[in-house]
Amino acid sequence: MDANSAPNITIRRLTRGDAYRLTAASGLFDGPITEAGARDFLAKPGHHLLLAEGPDGRAVGFVSGVEMTHPDKGTEMFLYELAVAEDWRRRGVASHLVGALAEIAREGGCYGMWTGTEHDNEAALAAYRSTGGRLEPGTTIVVYDLA
Repeated sequence: MDANSAPNITIRRLTRGDAYRLTAASGLFDGPITEAGARDFLAKPGHHLLLAEGPDGRAVGFVSGVEMTHPDKGTEMFLYELAVAEDWRRRGVASHLVGALAEIAREGGCYGMWTGTEHDNEAALAAYRSTGGRLEPGTTIVVYDLA
């Protein structure tokens, strides 16, 4: 999908051959992206990464998602991570990225999409609410460090 979906940005759905685009966008991630890591992620079935690119082709945001299937529930999309470059925030980039991932989920037959964030991350909560997301009352995220 290389369609203009918001003024001045293009949403690009990365494929196996786009590892170089992902490594070039490392500044948007928590840590550097290696070529091997990019290839591994992009090669896995059910793993999705969308880049928002500005008019100059520079990555200004991304969303990643992973399809998860359970035998008694079907398949759902886990919105793994969402980020937008500071100078591109509050322009609808995050909303367009989330919407594009939701469309991939619908096309793939997912019955729902979910994510987690900190309770005080107002920017993320606003983006999720603006795209139709709702907070699930009483939920808590539990994390295991397996390293």
